[in-house]
Amino acid sequence: MRKPRIVVLGAGYAGLMTVTRLQKQISTSEAEIVLVNRDDYHYETTWLHEASAGTLHHDRVRYQVRDVIDNNKVKFVQDTVEDIKREEKKVLLGSGEELEYDYLVVGLGAIPETFGIPGLHEHAFMIKNINSSRQIREHIEYAFASYNMDEVKDDSKLTIVVGGAGFTGIELLGELANRVPELCREYDIDYKKTRLICVEAAPMVLPGFDEELVKYAVAQLEKKGVEFRIGTAVKEATETGVIVGKGEDEVEEIKSATVIWAAGVRGNPVIEKAGFENMRGRVKVRPDLRSIEHDEVFIIGDSSLMINEEVNRPYPPTAQIAMQQGELTAKNVAALLKGNNDLASFTPDLKGTVCSLGEDDAIGLVFGKKLYGTSASFMKKMVDNRALFMVGGPGLVFKKGKFKFM
Repeated sequence: MRKPRIVVLGAGYAGLMTVTRLQKQISTSEAEIVLVNRDDYHYETTWLHEASAGTLHHDRVRYQVRDVIDNNKVKFVQDTVEDIKREEKKVLLGSGEELEYDYLVVGLGAIPETFGIPGLHEHAFMIKNINSSRQIREHIEYAFASYNMDEVKDDSKLTIVVGGAGFTGIELLGELANRVPELCREYDIDYKKTRLICVEAAPMVLPGFDEELVKYAVAQLEKKGVEFRIGTAVKEATETGVIVGKGEDEVEEIKSATVIWAAGVRGNPVIEKAGFENMRGRVKVRPDLRSIEHDEVFIIGDSSLMINEEVNRPYPPTAQIAMQQGELTAKNVAALLKGNNDLASFTPDLKGTVCSLGEDDAIGLVFGKKLYGTSASFMKKMVDNRALFMVGGPGLVFKKGKFKFM
């Protein structure tokens, strides 16, 4: 008789937390655990802005999946997920293989949301993964390196436009504001010729965040040369930059060789392809994190949609929530295997939020207390290190952790 098979799709925060907790809760005689991921490594999505700016090497952002899973209990399959055949309880992989499952955990992550803006896919960079971050870093460095080699100087090479003033956009701006002066010194460029521009369609920076903290963040970034165009939409990305405007009449072209889109995400396209009822690639789930349509399918991380009843809005797709969902999913899958159908419900334990403004500066709201500057930056690094500890213990923290606090 075949053992029950648990298939986990994605080794992001949610999927990897599920597997590392599940391998401790069930034995090899109870079930087979299969983890599927496109790459043989996990990358810290919340660190990609640093790799993109070039302030942190991309290898520091990732670690091998096999280093943190129990390879005697978990079968790791490096492959892409093409489709989920829900009625047949099978997952179709890029290699053509079909994986049968008894329980499925979908944690496939997200892709950038372009909102149908023309030219973004063709002409803008997007922070999607390790390779895209490496591409952004190398592109910026090449633009600066080649500037003084041109007979006719092209100042657009020294202009960087960031679309979006949410967490990713602001954290990227913080890193770039520190990196650009270094590039100027390295390539003998007059810093005054550089421009770092943030374009945000919403009426404020970091929507929903504490207003006092937002004012501090904007002031700090402006002090470092960041220009904010708030309430201004990106209308089109072109070969030479972006077209922006506040309305139909107020339209302006910003010439830039580097346009980085960081204005939101949507769930993995596999969700829509598989036929799950969804909203921008995210599936509304039950309190126990199972699909409303299928008792054996758990959907977590960026793929899931849970409503915060207090504000009647979805919880944001954060690493903090994804990891907590992974823990609960492991507990609930283990319960089902043991014949217990009384599953636990998910309630996010939101300890706080910290937004980096570069290596030595940040803002945060932690346990209701506002943090600024170096104290917030210290807390940000502690949050990052804690995420490593939860997956790989002290060994992973010592290997990949952040210890430069001042």
